[in-house]
Amino acid sequence: MKIAVASEGASVSGHFGHCSDFNIYTAEGGKISGSERVTSPGHDHNLIEFLAARGVNVIISGGMGAGAREKFDEKGIAIVTGAQGAAGDAAQAYLDGSLVSDDTVCCKHEHAGDCH
Repeated sequence: MKIAVASEGASVSGHFGHCSDFNIYTAEGGKISGSERVTSPGHDHNLIEFLAARGVNVIISGGMGAGAREKFDEKGIAIVTGAQGAAGDAAQAYLDGSLVSDDTVCCKHEHAGDCH
């Protein structure tokens, strides 16, 4: 399994489409067995295809717009929003079953508190 965390360095990004990079974790037997950090190609790039091409099964972020959610659903990639803190901790919490999505949908690209 591969888990991508939309990130700002080692921390979970508040908004999927505006993250600076992705921390991608490989998991086996409920534990993280490897990781890599890849620079985001930017909001204008098709980020869903970018992650799908890397074999990502799950995306974790602070928030995400409805358009991205729809495209991830079409690809069969699980979405977890409402995450915060260290990217590696969020990925492990997902594996442990303790990271629960709050299903936040960002309504504006500015991500200025208008998510619900």
